[in-house]
Amino acid sequence: MSLRTLRLPSTARDGSAATALGVAAILSSTVALAQDSSTTLPPVKVDAPREKPRPVSPLKPKPTPVAVAKPQPAHHTAQINSSAGQHSAGATSASAATAGGPGGQGIASAPSVPLFIQAEADPYADPVAPYRAVRLASNKFTQPILNQPRTVTVLTREALDDKNAWNFREIGRSTAGVTLGTGEGGNAFGDRFFIRGFDARNDIFVDGIRDPGVNVRENFYTEQVEILRGPGSTFAGRGTTGGAINIVTKQANTISDFVDLKTTGGVSDQTKRVTLDVNKVISPILAVRANGMFQNANVAGRDFVTDDRNGAAGSLVFKPLDNLTLTAQYTHVYLNGLPDFGVPYNRIYNRPYPEGVVPRYVWYGFVNRDRQSYSQDFGTFVAQYRYSENLMLTSRLRQGTSVIDYIGSLAQSSDFLRGTVTLGAQSRYQVTNVLDNQTEANINFYTGPIKHESVVGVEFAREGVSRTTYAGLNSELNGIPTVGGRLTCNLYLPCNYLPFFGNPYRNPNATNIGVNTSSGYVIETANYQDIVLANGGVRFDDYNIWNRDTFGTTTAKSHSFMTNYNGGLVLKPLKDVSLYAAYATSTNPVGAELDGGAANYGGLTTAVQIFPPQYNRAKEIGVKWQAFGHLLATAALFRTDVSGAREVNSGITTGNAAYYVQGADLEVAGNITDRWSVIGGLVVMQSKVTNSFAYSNIGLQLANVAHESFSLLSKYKSGDLIGLDLDGLEIGGQAIYRSKIYGGNNLIANGATVINSSGWPAPTVANPFVNVPTILPSYWRFDVFAEANLSKNVGLKLTVMNLFDRTYYDAFYQTATPFTQMAPGRAAYLEAHVNF
Repeated sequence: MSLRTLRLPSTARDGSAATALGVAAILSSTVALAQDSSTTLPPVKVDAPREKPRPVSPLKPKPTPVAVAKPQPAHHTAQINSSAGQHSAGATSASAATAGGPGGQGIASAPSVPLFIQAEADPYADPVAPYRAVRLASNKFTQPILNQPRTVTVLTREALDDKNAWNFREIGRSTAGVTLGTGEGGNAFGDRFFIRGFDARNDIFVDGIRDPGVNVRENFYTEQVEILRGPGSTFAGRGTTGGAINIVTKQANTISDFVDLKTTGGVSDQTKRVTLDVNKVISPILAVRANGMFQNANVAGRDFVTDDRNGAAGSLVFKPLDNLTLTAQYTHVYLNGLPDFGVPYNRIYNRPYPEGVVPRYVWYGFVNRDRQSYSQDFGTFVAQYRYSENLMLTSRLRQGTSVIDYIGSLAQSSDFLRGTVTLGAQSRYQVTNVLDNQTEANINFYTGPIKHESVVGVEFAREGVSRTTYAGLNSELNGIPTVGGRLTCNLYLPCNYLPFFGNPYRNPNATNIGVNTSSGYVIETANYQDIVLANGGVRFDDYNIWNRDTFGTTTAKSHSFMTNYNGGLVLKPLKDVSLYAAYATSTNPVGAELDGGAANYGGLTTAVQIFPPQYNRAKEIGVKWQAFGHLLATAALFRTDVSGAREVNSGITTGNAAYYVQGADLEVAGNITDRWSVIGGLVVMQSKVTNSFAYSNIGLQLANVAHESFSLLSKYKSGDLIGLDLDGLEIGGQAIYRSKIYGGNNLIANGATVINSSGWPAPTVANPFVNVPTILPSYWRFDVFAEANLSKNVGLKLTVMNLFDRTYYDAFYQTATPFTQMAPGRAAYLEAHVNF
């Protein structure tokens, strides 16, 4: 018997055996974690219609309609591209899930629009306008983005490709409303983002499951990146004050076989990169997909720094019954090289030294000591069973491990007159483990003319972190070793080749952290004839965290029971327009930033364990308009208020700080014409501290935040102008603006003013400034690209990033003399693309 003949007769599929098998598959992954205790935005696996003939696709395939659904008996006629794909196990897209009249099609119904999909196409994007995502991947979001009462930025696969966003930091650099942060002594170096002014480094999810502990992430296995702005605890659990980021991975599909090979070379940074994406349909009920990546690269505009990567990801989808889909996925990523922890800051002129003093390429590190490596391994099993047209059960089980291992140099203190810089050693060895299960039911029902789409679920998560530092980091040839491995070098010619004869070794007294979380949530959308949609949800989190060192000399623990909720109302005066208002809460319990080593870094300590969670409240009003058929424009006003924030001043930990961020958010994504595609945004914010232990902090704005930011990626198809198909030639570019960023401690732009035990400024000789913030200058950055499809299977793409070689900076530290992380210089890349 082959897999092609494995399907049961329809009578058997519809009988008790099918029901028992489906329910057993759901329960199997739940029981595995029922006694363990993260939170999340759940994943959605892509599953297109079975037994579809393989399409002949060009390099960037044009859409082909494959299905036409029954019309929806609603006030507004559905739009032709309101859905672009399907949920796993044949579940419909977000807009399709709303189809059907009373007692109608429900979850199992076909979309109420023509469905466009291909094997190589982004299953969540508009096939006509691939910069525009139509829906989010998660089952929790049952409505298309047009009808969501919140601002959402989605970087589709095509947007990621055209941004040349191979890594996550590039997403942070090129997305309005998102600011990069840096690692410090109290938190790990890795992907750190601020969304709408709030730290979100532990609010990153992969296929809807929290990816805790900070890491450096790759995008070769990514289908799209979803940035939800504003508190999202109902959907995601703890944290998410400013928003959350969900990485949606590529999944196997049963449409057709394909191979997608890309090779990229760069001159300015000697980049060599290869990615491979292969999907194989073994039978109508079984498919596998594999992704691979290799990279060997330097960093443009920086001496010595290297960025080498390799990784592999695979997924399998198996559908033994029409109503049951089993999906398994595994990803491995490894990164290593010489780290770049930044350049010194000139406090006399209040700007980084590369601003007119030292060349931007000068690297402040030691080639014989410094190193970094990051690895990540995670596997996910998903069982999805459609019990009936109006009930679908989904269970997800994730186990993952990540390792951070680095020794680097911080150029934190300098003497401009003497021409010296002090380089301090910064090191970390951190292992993070996560075991997580989410089980939920999607339920559709009617009460008269109102359709209800409900999600009811539970989640059990166990997270663990073990972290320590390295010792033996001093060089015997640089005088008397000092505390922290600090070495003094020439400011203009750093001692990069200083020998180190000893071998660094790990401190045996590691800090060990454990978190158990049990959660339950209910989310409901009531839809009256596509005219009025009311959305609401509530989530309960039982959060337990503890830490202790290996020697047992320091222990701390905290327990919080958190209740959060959200509500939103959408009014649709026209089918293409949504007016909305929303309110949401979230909480940040003690120790939620698992990589944090102190209270003001979000970590758990003996001093902070007594405090309740930080409480956040957000309000937003906005309008969404789907213009020209394929362009989604969003305009929103928002405000987030924070109370109960924790601070550390003069060794005193307090928990009564308060502040707010308010502003306007404009977003656009899609096609203006059939030739012209755009995606971007403009975010303008204002922040203010309203309460603080330090009286001089009150009235100041928040640190580490670009209060004005803009980005626009645009391209134009012009192949017909030179005798090719319309898609034969694409020319595009990207413009990015970020305003000044002000620095200071406790996330307040006070320039790290020294505060005494009474809460008043206490200037010192080393830091005589009072509320004089450090400053990162504003900048504009421009990128350009051109892509030519030489045939239906072969293409070339030329990209130049940072076209004018602008010197700019990603982030800086919170002290009065901060190290400052450099952004890359100009880099040109040539990519060859083969697709068959």
